[in-house]
Amino acid sequence: MASMDTLVAVVTGGGSGIGAAVTAEFRARGARVGVLDLDPGKPADGLLPVVADVADRGSLERAAARVAAEFGGIDILINNAGISAVGTVEANDDDEWQRVLDINVVGVARTTAAVLPYLRRSNHAAIVNTSSIAATAGLVQRALYCASKGAVHALTLAMAADLVGEGIRVNCVAPGTVDTPWVARLLARTDDPSGEKARLAARQPTGRLVTAEEVATAVAYLAAPESSATTGMSLAVDGGMSGLRLPR
Repeated sequence: MASMDTLVAVVTGGGSGIGAAVTAEFRARGARVGVLDLDPGKPADGLLPVVADVADRGSLERAAARVAAEFGGIDILINNAGISAVGTVEANDDDEWQRVLDINVVGVARTTAAVLPYLRRSNHAAIVNTSSIAATAGLVQRALYCASKGAVHALTLAMAADLVGEGIRVNCVAPGTVDTPWVARLLARTDDPSGEKARLAARQPTGRLVTAEEVATAVAYLAAPESSATTGMSLAVDGGMSGLRLPR
């Protein structure tokens, strides 16, 4: 386990699900963490919860300044906040398209812009964006969500190209279906939640859903100074879904 005991991280959407697992993983490695979320939880030693909205540039700038003032800087940014969308290309109206793209894609850009001044002062600056298997696989009834995560993947590469000369690494993780409260809420809207969960598990070659902790471990790998030669990459954490084709 790579130590992060001199590092400060900011995690958006860190109050639950993958973000909470990332926060726990970083703290276990010794990092101090600022959690930016609409409901960021309670403070603890080395943990600063800050109410912030990735759709509000001003709140992000204030949150970044607060974390930097509290912990003496920022070394790592995890752009994890995001929302889901269900349906075909015709299922969501213009307002929903704008809402999801604004949070999932523009939210990454807003947060990065707010945190970059602090990252530029770090000797171990790294950004990790949460993408998805949906960025590169056509999933049924996920047109808007796939579009948003495809944009996150492309944005990651563009950011990596722009910032590599400044010594700031940018990568993304691409999880498969992760067993989180977010997925549970989506399943609860279906006619057969248990059956749908079993189908989601079966489409991953491992035969089970990914855990939030597994994604967090991958994020920590990409963010750690020991991965200093890795930038502009997408790391799949999907139980083999993106690359394996098993016989039926």
